[in-house]
Amino acid sequence: MKAIVRTILGLSVTLLILMSFQISAEEVKLPVGQQAPEKKAIERPKNGMSKQQVEARFGEPRGWDDPVGEPPISSWEYEEFVVFFEHDLVLHSVLKTD
Repeated sequence: MKAIVRTILGLSVTLLILMSFQISAEEVKLPVGQQAPEKKAIERPKNGMSKQQVEARFGEPRGWDDPVGEPPISSWEYEEFVVFFEHDLVLHSVLKTD
């Protein structure tokens, strides 16, 4: 019985010690407009373009993800950006971070 009490007491003390440590991290917030300003001028596909138009203008993608979900969302990866499609039309394009 004494061993169980000692074990519980020891675990309780250990738990209190661990809970007393504060975990902190620095959070850096950067407005979207200030992210990668040197890449702002990079031309990207516009919303509503078809896959055929994107490939004709920007070439074959480096890689792609097949459609997932409903509506089906797929993506094409290029060197500087990723293009997201809903069905066959551009939903959004985003610049890649280095």
